[in-house]
Amino acid sequence: MRMKIKNLKKIISVASTILLLGLIFFSWEIYFPLKSGSSENIEFLAQKGEGDEEIAIRLKEQGIIKNNYFFGIYTIITGSDSKLQAGKYSLSPAMTIPEIVRKFVSGDVIKKKITILEGWDIKDIEKYFVDEEVSSAEDFNEALNKDYSDYDFLAEKPENIGIEGYLFPDTYNISLGEKAEDVVRLILSNFNKKLNAGLREQIISQNKTVFEVITMASIIEKEVKSTDDKKIVAGILWKRLEASMPLQVDSTVNYITGKNHSGVAIKDTKIDSPYNTYKYKGLPLGPISNPGMDSIIATIYPTESKYWYYLSGSNGKTIFSKTFAEHSAAIAKYLK
Repeated sequence: MRMKIKNLKKIISVASTILLLGLIFFSWEIYFPLKSGSSENIEFLAQKGEGDEEIAIRLKEQGIIKNNYFFGIYTIITGSDSKLQAGKYSLSPAMTIPEIVRKFVSGDVIKKKITILEGWDIKDIEKYFVDEEVSSAEDFNEALNKDYSDYDFLAEKPENIGIEGYLFPDTYNISLGEKAEDVVRLILSNFNKKLNAGLREQIISQNKTVFEVITMASIIEKEVKSTDDKKIVAGILWKRLEASMPLQVDSTVNYITGKNHSGVAIKDTKIDSPYNTYKYKGLPLGPISNPGMDSIIATIYPTESKYWYYLSGSNGKTIFSKTFAEHSAAIAKYLK
């Protein structure tokens, strides 16, 4: 009997030693980093749809952790395996596995500020996204063609027209490595917030659509700089539409040709395009830029005046005229 008790004690002692050594080894792998004291920072991109196993393998391959298996074990024990968020992270081999997992769970990704300027069109935004490494041109254009019908303000937009005009100019904080579609959705959501219920009710009360207002605002954005002048020009252009006059706006022709200067060549005003407001009456086919809030407000709340014509001078000043004769004289004075 004593022999059995003695053997049992030995077994318990050996098992305890093995368990203790296992705990020490586990703690070593989990709580001691690969390179303690290292100042190295490594950018790590966790892709959407990746599981903890795939992430762990790449963490080891990139020299951030010692053992991918223990990373996986830790995430399972802590219930974090299904909570790891995608994005680009700044990690270090000086970080422990719990520190790395906490970053993934909290979504503490590298942030980048991007700024879309008033009056930029989609081509400008594409170039900016490529230059700032937000996305490739291919990914951005693919994102533009996704289905965004869940945004009700796009309901009045013709199906053959893209989302030009709705990419609201503002500064955005995005996650590095974020999908282009997610960035576009962030921008559209901001537009949705900026065009509040009060503004939408005002648009409806004027028997206009959001699409018409944004198309007009996109013209105002390209034509005039001053907030007060924008309201007067908006009044002039709405008045021309009501009188069945062609808008004859230079910026709509420049949108066709890709030119970016005041004034247009006579031959360009004859281009056969639904965006050519010299050739065709009414609004152009769709927005020609992405307007800021000042232009949208000016379009919704235009200033009534006796003017029918305006001219943007080289110094940014807008010259208004009541008659075509006055307008012709202003052209001769300020542009020739």
